[in-house]
Amino acid sequence: RFFEAMERFRRLDGRRYDVIHSHYWLSGRVGQWARRAWGSPHLTTFHTLAAMKDRVCGPGSEPEIRSAAERELAAACDRILVTSGRERDNLIRHYGAEADRIAVVPCGVDLDRFRPVDRTVARRQIGVDAEKPLVLYVGRLAPEKGLERLIQAVARLDRISGLQLIVVGGDGERDAARRQMAARCRSCGIADRVVFKGRVEQRELPLFYSAADLLALPSAYESFGMVALEALACGTPVAATRVGAMEELLRNPANGRLADDLHPSSLAAAIEALLRDRAGAPRPAEAVRRSVSSYGWSRVATEVLTIYNGMVA
Repeated sequence: RFFEAMERFRRLDGRRYDVIHSHYWLSGRVGQWARRAWGSPHLTTFHTLAAMKDRVCGPGSEPEIRSAAERELAAACDRILVTSGRERDNLIRHYGAEADRIAVVPCGVDLDRFRPVDRTVARRQIGVDAEKPLVLYVGRLAPEKGLERLIQAVARLDRISGLQLIVVGGDGERDAARRQMAARCRSCGIADRVVFKGRVEQRELPLFYSAADLLALPSAYESFGMVALEALACGTPVAATRVGAMEELLRNPANGRLADDLHPSSLAAAIEALLRDRAGAPRPAEAVRRSVSSYGWSRVATEVLTIYNGMVA
């Protein structure tokens, strides 16, 4: 029904589409129908892969119909766009995708929206202590996002006086995942050091990024890791697991630290090292921001347009 409505619009409006770009596997199936009907080349972006989610969250985490559809799309699409080299490798390993049909273009960030805010001002506006060390988490409360890993890591850092964790994400106090994470905080003895903010509008996120000493990205799986890019654009360093584009974004201690593995103690070590760096020789926010200056929307859009033109040619 969705494709029929799209086709009806195309006919009534007299349009011809040169390229079809689908996002996620459901849209990918629609894109395949459009490719057959219109004869236009089809480019798809998966964003995440069922095979990887099954691997990190356990078999059966994703429906088999999704895995089958992604495998079919990997074989049939004219081009596949991924946002990191790691995701390209995942596609080849799990779905047998052909390397020469995969293009890597990173996510982009709106550098006008995501920019540094004075830390004192930002902390005052979001209502947090002006002096205490502050770790920020931004993301869904899904298992693969690793919030429980971060909670366990923070619990290992009790020697850092006043350390606080702010969690942005989730659906409020009635959210089962939030209740589960709050219970985990209590069992780890850090309930008084963790604040759950729930959903935050995108226009307010730069305040949270700028207020924090660092953003923690504790995921077991990311296709890219967009929140890390947003934090860096706001001048805030990142402590992260080795997922998505993190090894490409965090190339040296100047803008972040990478955990050695997925164990909470490794993440704790990365957080502690970054806090120590910040206390000893704080890196100016603008210097951290410059590390991602090439990830602006205009440059990324130009790269995508180049792929479109190549497909048409």
